[in-house]
Amino acid sequence: VQLQASGGGLVQAGGSLRLSCTASGNIRGLNTMGWYRQAPGKERDLVATITSAGVTNYADSVKGRFTISRDNAKNTVSLQMNTLKPEDTAVYYCRADQLYYLGDGSPVAEGHWGQGTLVTVSS
Repeated sequence: VQLQASGGGLVQAGGSLRLSCTASGNIRGLNTMGWYRQAPGKERDLVATITSAGVTNYADSVKGRFTISRDNAKNTVSLQMNTLKPEDTAVYYCRADQLYYLGDGSPVAEGHWGQGTLVTVSS
């Protein structure tokens, strides 16, 4: 699976950005997709995830401000980010988890990361 993310940029505090990520390649068994972020000097943290059934999960720090959505037909996950704060500044990574079965019934579970897109929120 290849993940192509887009939509990062520079925005003032209080503004909005929308990130998108499209999966391509061997996309069978795509399950949870989502966004993580990594600020300078910090670990990569979960921002939001969404399952193929549309069940969402958000970090407490973004609840009420960010909305994750998914188009299963287009293998795309998006993150609408509103009321951005300087502390949202980070590289945002798209992730897709995959579970499928080989011909002999053996399960294959894999996680894939996109290349990252920088979001900078100025105060």
